[in-house]
Amino acid sequence: MSAFPTLYTERLLLRELVASDAPALFSIYRDAEAMQWFGVDPMTDLLQAQALIETFAQWRTQANPGTRWGLECDGQLLGTCGFFKWNRGWSSCSLACELATKARGRGLMGEALRAMLDWGFAEMQLHRVEALVHPQNHSSLALLGRLGFGKEGTLRGAGFWASQRQDLHILALLAHDYPTASTVISG
Repeated sequence: MSAFPTLYTERLLLRELVASDAPALFSIYRDAEAMQWFGVDPMTDLLQAQALIETFAQWRTQANPGTRWGLECDGQLLGTCGFFKWNRGWSSCSLACELATKARGRGLMGEALRAMLDWGFAEMQLHRVEALVHPQNHSSLALLGRLGFGKEGTLRGAGFWASQRQDLHILALLAHDYPTASTVISG
C-alpha cells in the first residue's frame, strides 16, 4: 500500500497510530464497558497497547492489507476505526471501530466512519464492506443502519470473549447503496 492516508473531517483527524498513542489506546482498551462488545477481553497492560499499534502498522504490509486510523479530536486520541481483510479480487473488506466512553453520544464515530467509507469506496474501489456486531450492541447496530448497512444474518457462536461463545450479526454495505458524501479530505 502507498503512504498512510490521513483523512480530515469537520471535527476529526483520522491519522496513523504511533507509539506515543499507547497510553490513550490502553485507556480505551482497558475499559470493560467500552470493550464489552468489541470481541476481545479488556487490556491489562500498557505493553498490549504498544503491541496493538505495531500490529495495526503491520496490517498495511500483508497480502490482504488493512488500514487502522486513530481518531483525534482536539489533540486527543478518542478511538480507532479501520478496514481489514481486504480482498482485492472481490473488492471487499471488513471494518472495525471503537470509541472511548467519554466521547460517545457526540456523533464522532459516524463522522469518522463516513470519512473512512468515502475513502474506501473511492480509493480502494470497494464493492462491499462487512461488519460483525454483537446482537446486544444496539448503538453500533443503529449507527451502521444509519450509514446504510443491512443485516444479512447471524453467525452463531462465531466470537469468543468474556470466556464464552458469542453470536454475531453480519451486516454489509454495497457501494451502490452508499451515498458518497464528500466529507473527507485526504492528506
